[in-house]
Amino acid sequence: MYDTNKVRADFPILSRTIHGKPLVYLDNGATTQKPLSVLEAMHNEYINVNANVHRGVHWLSQQATDLHEAARETVRQFINAKSITEIVFTRGTTESLNLIASSFADGFLKEGDEVIISTMEHHSNIVPWQLQAAKKGIALKVIPLTKAGELDLKVYTKLFTPHTKLVSITHVSNVLGTINPVKEIISIAHEHNVPVMLDGAQSVPHFKVDVQQLDCDFLAFSGHKIYGPTGVGVLYGKEEWLDKLPPYQGGGEMIEHVSFEKTTFERPPLKFEAGTPDYIATHGLATAINYVTHLGMDNIFAHEQELTRYALQQLREIKDIHIYGHTDNFGDAVISFNVGNIHHMDIGTLLDQLGIAVRTGHHCAQPLIETLGTLGTVRASFGLYNTKEEVDELVKGLKKVLTMF
Repeated sequence: MYDTNKVRADFPILSRTIHGKPLVYLDNGATTQKPLSVLEAMHNEYINVNANVHRGVHWLSQQATDLHEAARETVRQFINAKSITEIVFTRGTTESLNLIASSFADGFLKEGDEVIISTMEHHSNIVPWQLQAAKKGIALKVIPLTKAGELDLKVYTKLFTPHTKLVSITHVSNVLGTINPVKEIISIAHEHNVPVMLDGAQSVPHFKVDVQQLDCDFLAFSGHKIYGPTGVGVLYGKEEWLDKLPPYQGGGEMIEHVSFEKTTFERPPLKFEAGTPDYIATHGLATAINYVTHLGMDNIFAHEQELTRYALQQLREIKDIHIYGHTDNFGDAVISFNVGNIHHMDIGTLLDQLGIAVRTGHHCAQPLIETLGTLGTVRASFGLYNTKEEVDELVKGLKKVLTMF
């Protein structure tokens, strides 16, 4: 295990005060804070090596290109992809999901075809498919939840028909913290020769994800949720799939040859990277990945699991608290709850006055929230730098809120 106090020193923002109180940052599911190494890497590149990447013959362009492509290799190793051709840089999980929804629909879907998603999905894995449904006449099938708040795999197995073309599923619920049995979900889909898109926004930052071991066909995740910069993310796709998919956008970078009569495209990953990439951010992402790799993903997972168990134990002692998900089964570093009849936004606002940052609302998962029978929840989400002392502050803050009501 690593020394949490030493790690916290790498994140200057954690030492600041909010409303005169020490910051307790428990909104890591929305975005994580950035270590100095990431900020310095991006700062240094802008100062010393800033030039547009690919095809430039001058020294700066070649150096920037080397850093950009080295970042691709860093991502490849991190998720254990077979080749850098399987690593596409995007603006984040949302764009990665939209890319697949658009390109897969253009290449492989027709009216009457079906895509399977789940009740747990973030809006970014619902709305893009609804847009394609409106354009193409495809149907969405939804895996329901069991009473325990888990995906009903018995129903899932019965959703497949000859018209089922894709399963697009979240690895970890951003509301419940449920870690879905995606290896089993993928295996069942592959028995029907159906590929699987995995939303890894809430899994890749917290534990080791091996795309070859899972055998997923696509995986999306965001840089800003894994201690990297905003505006950059990754789409992993098996090479055979990326070869077959049509481009998502057109422009420079992704072309092989252009004439007014016809355009031919580069091979993946460049086929899906139209325009100037955020090459500074990709370097920042690689630096963030190196940071968590140095700490050890198993260590991060163990730390966050211990913290989550401790938080659940402490929170369950609060009168009238209702915690969603987190049965005795496996859960990730997210806890969503409500307390009595107090509105979730009132709780979040009052906690903020105590310096405690949590998320409130529907968490871009309105269908799930409605299924849970509520309008919204308070969500505390943990990162590698959070401590039991911060959990204690959250519990103290909630008890103070209760006295006010």
